[in-house]
Amino acid sequence: MSGDAVVVGSGPNGLVAAILLAQAGREVVLLEAADQFGGGLRSAELTLPGRVHDMGATVMAMALASPAFRELGINGFGAVEFVHPEVVAAHPLDDRPAVLVHRDARRTAAGLGRDAAVWQATVGAAARAGLPLVDLMLKPLGPWEPRPRAFAQAARFGAAAVLPVTTLARRAFTTVEGRAVLAGMAAHSMLDLRSPITSGYGLLLGALAHLVGWPMVKGGSQVLADALVARFRALGGQAVSGHRVRRLRELDAETVVLDVTPRQFLRMAELPAGYRRGLERYRYGPGVFKLDWALDGPVPWRDPAVAAAGTVHLGGTLEEIALSEAEMARGRHSPRPYVLLAQPYAADDSRGGHTLWAYCHVPNGSRVDMTDAIEGQIERFAPGFRDRVLARHAMGPAELEAGNPNLVGGDIGGGLASLGQFVRRPVWSVAPWRTPLPGVFLCSSSTPPGAAVHGMGGWQAARLALNR
Repeated sequence: MSGDAVVVGSGPNGLVAAILLAQAGREVVLLEAADQFGGGLRSAELTLPGRVHDMGATVMAMALASPAFRELGINGFGAVEFVHPEVVAAHPLDDRPAVLVHRDARRTAAGLGRDAAVWQATVGAAARAGLPLVDLMLKPLGPWEPRPRAFAQAARFGAAAVLPVTTLARRAFTTVEGRAVLAGMAAHSMLDLRSPITSGYGLLLGALAHLVGWPMVKGGSQVLADALVARFRALGGQAVSGHRVRRLRELDAETVVLDVTPRQFLRMAELPAGYRRGLERYRYGPGVFKLDWALDGPVPWRDPAVAAAGTVHLGGTLEEIALSEAEMARGRHSPRPYVLLAQPYAADDSRGGHTLWAYCHVPNGSRVDMTDAIEGQIERFAPGFRDRVLARHAMGPAELEAGNPNLVGGDIGGGLASLGQFVRRPVWSVAPWRTPLPGVFLCSSSTPPGAAVHGMGGWQAARLALNR
């Protein structure tokens, strides 16, 4: 397969790289091994005919905040409509009302009682810093625009962000509600919550809730993937699905951009010994066990306010969530896992009915069926949930990796999101998207800034390729 440039993999990063190269006038070929474009943006009828389920990402906060997607003018994509739930996220608790996160930081803070001022001084302050702070977080290695105020705000943010969330929550927050909701945000990191920088993940996600919201794409995430492919083709690009690239020598192009993780790259190419050893040391993170359901109606939450939330964090208190994630980090399966749940019907009525998905974190490569544990956590806060289930579909780490080789051992983040690998993704370098092979670049979530639908790996790789 030949062209001026070849992009391998059509996840968000690969799609962004392909579009930017095509916009620059390159003759670009995009190759995707699966029959469907999109990678983590794919949607499918996993349960019943007509029920649209997102196979990967549903909540798209980073897509609206990302410099890459802002540069592409994603809000102007005709086929893509971002819809916002009435409540951004909810965190149910056993013996008290659920904590609700709203677009309005003041309204959110008001629900935290004694912790209202703390929320405003931490999450609220990050939201008030605006997109310049987000840009710095999504471009940890640059290039940066000279914005002294943004750098000062980033320094203040970083002082809290570097802490383990268990430390920040216990030092700064005094209520069960405040500590729990921050822990639920931080647990997106898939790290032991006693680890450094877990506060940063929680604070940034909370800030995005206030800054841009946590929207979904009407009709399913596949709509966004298809719109990106259409934009690429309109620029003259050639997009080919069902074409697996096993070795780099199959490609004849001046520029090759790979939306793959280190494991795939090691199999595809002969690499210098030092670089190869660096990739071999790269660490993958925990996997997930994911369930999708078709329901005959909304989830019967004990607290009715939870029904309006697009995202729900299930796990109870800070202590419970921290214990669950610590067990997972030690290679164990918690009987009461932290569960991240999305209920698209809270914002989108075009998916064929009440569809729902949830996952919990499991050790990488786990083969344990977590269906009962996940549904048990839902029943804990929504008695009678199982009575609403018409059909379910389960995907453990093996099934996830079979559907997308980038999900190594079920790791949906492209690698452990630890402090050491925050910028060492996948090796220490001022430009880790560039490889030692001339004209070959990496752009997956195994490169900075890591996981989420932001396209920044593709943006960085394309920028380096075009400068070359």
